[in-house]
Amino acid sequence: MKGKFITVEGIEGVGKTTNMEYLRQLITAAGQELVVTREPGGTPLGEAIRGLLLDPQYTGMDADCELQLMFAARAEHLDKVIKPAITAGRWVLCDRFTDATYAYQGGGRGLDTEHIAALEQLVQGGFRPDLTLLLDVPVEIGLARAGNRSAPDRFEQEKVEFFERVRQAYLEMARTHDGRYRVIDASQPLEAVQQQLATVLRALLTA
Repeated sequence: MKGKFITVEGIEGVGKTTNMEYLRQLITAAGQELVVTREPGGTPLGEAIRGLLLDPQYTGMDADCELQLMFAARAEHLDKVIKPAITAGRWVLCDRFTDATYAYQGGGRGLDTEHIAALEQLVQGGFRPDLTLLLDVPVEIGLARAGNRSAPDRFEQEKVEFFERVRQAYLEMARTHDGRYRVIDASQPLEAVQQQLATVLRALLTA
């Protein structure tokens, strides 16, 4: 029996790290063997590419270069980690996936979504997540939370307008792919956010 593939999406400061840990606990408590991973990254090669993508010294990187680096890391991630785990019956919980590319490189950078879709087809074929959890907060809240963390990476240095475009791209995907998307109001207190997550996850666990 194949495993499930769950992705967690959202702009900076939505609480992905905290809630990924909560989801990990729920899934493993239900008896599922789980792989937790992230994008860009997830493999030694992917983590090296992540370093390039997030390093502020590469501010001004060509948007098409950025896009192709994302998919290069993703191809390795799928081949080495995600697909083998799912085939073996494990569940995979991933911090961001291709929807982030549509949001950040499509919405944020303004790249043609047809170009992104062509790379998606090349790298993934018909492979898609079983469930995508979009942690959503207004941009000003997310950036205020993110500002209390470590020094900003190359993406976190972007202007508010960039993140507004990213958020709207996410919300549009949630509207058009509502079969696999669940939008979580992450502006609420943590307990309320996790209640939303638990409700959604239980439905998948018992499906």
